[in-house]
Amino acid sequence: MIDVLVAGGGPAGLATAINAALAGMEAVVVEPRPGPVDKACGEGLMPTGAAALADLGVAVPDGRPFRGIRYVDGPQRVQAEFRDGPGLGVRRTALHTALAHRARDLGIRVVPGRVDAVHAAGEGVRAHVTGGPDLSAPELCAPELCGPELGRPELGGSALYGPELPGPELCGREFGARWLVAADGLHSPIRARLGLDLASRGPRRYGLRRHYRIAPWTDFVEVHWAPGGEAYVTPVGDDLVGVAVLSSERRTYDEHLARFPDLLARLDGPPATPVRGAGPLRQRVRRRVAGRILLVGDAAGYVDALTGEGISLALLSARALVGCLMVGRPEEYENAWRRLSWRSRLLTAALVRARRHPPAARMIVPAARRLPAVFGAAVRSLA
Repeated sequence: MIDVLVAGGGPAGLATAINAALAGMEAVVVEPRPGPVDKACGEGLMPTGAAALADLGVAVPDGRPFRGIRYVDGPQRVQAEFRDGPGLGVRRTALHTALAHRARDLGIRVVPGRVDAVHAAGEGVRAHVTGGPDLSAPELCAPELCGPELGRPELGGSALYGPELPGPELCGREFGARWLVAADGLHSPIRARLGLDLASRGPRRYGLRRHYRIAPWTDFVEVHWAPGGEAYVTPVGDDLVGVAVLSSERRTYDEHLARFPDLLARLDGPPATPVRGAGPLRQRVRRRVAGRILLVGDAAGYVDALTGEGISLALLSARALVGCLMVGRPEEYENAWRRLSWRSRLLTAALVRARRHPPAARMIVPAARRLPAVFGAAVRSLA
């Protein structure tokens, strides 16, 4: 019987498997996509997230440090620096690749397919895995990662893990595990099947992201504010910036970006990547532990992308989850997750609520300018 079966091979799932392997547990990851998988993501790791990545022994060759957060509303701006080291702006695909290579080096198996059914079985769970690699989106396999053999579907391999892994012949196989960790994303099918979803209140918010091939003009992450939405700018390389727009209004990316003329004027280079979207962002969850099944990453619940805590919280939560399993107290993971996330949840929810009321929204950046110590404390608490 496997110690930990992880459903989902994104950053949260791979971090969980790596933590488990480092703790001496056997971990297997089930993931339908060949990777590296790109998603609409702000791509900024707070200093705690960057430190957690280093603790896993994960080296990200590409990326760009940033030293704080800057809010911009037309001519008004306010910024705060981190105290305990820089954050890291990194392409989602580069982060995924680095985590996958670390998992491979630790001998973690990654099985192509998806977990479509789970049931209790004595002192563990049985998970039914169906399907081989999902190759319907060939852009998920970056050409520079695929050699003449890697990534060829007839080998049952992937661009990251190689052809030696189990291939589509595992369709319909059952796995026994002491624990199942659902790391299957914002709209987690496992979470839904367990009845752990709660209805979300308020307007639905969505995110869109694209990259521009230009040199970053700052070593801060910038959050630009405008009526109806925000633009989140992250330096992710020496010649690349990511620009994500967040809003409850359903518009095209270019229509959203037109609301930020000063930012748009800086983006004089051609887009380097296509637009990717995600949402609705708000996901409320009853609890993160259901017997021997635990939720991590976006599957564990999500408020909004505004404060940029998603990846960092996923890395920290993965470590906490495995720590609870190691001492035989999985039920403590719920409180651990709440302790790790409460600052982010509180501040993010407050900002999103303010966005619903135009007079309050217009005061966010001016208030932060008048109270720089409060703004700095909020940034450092998140970091």
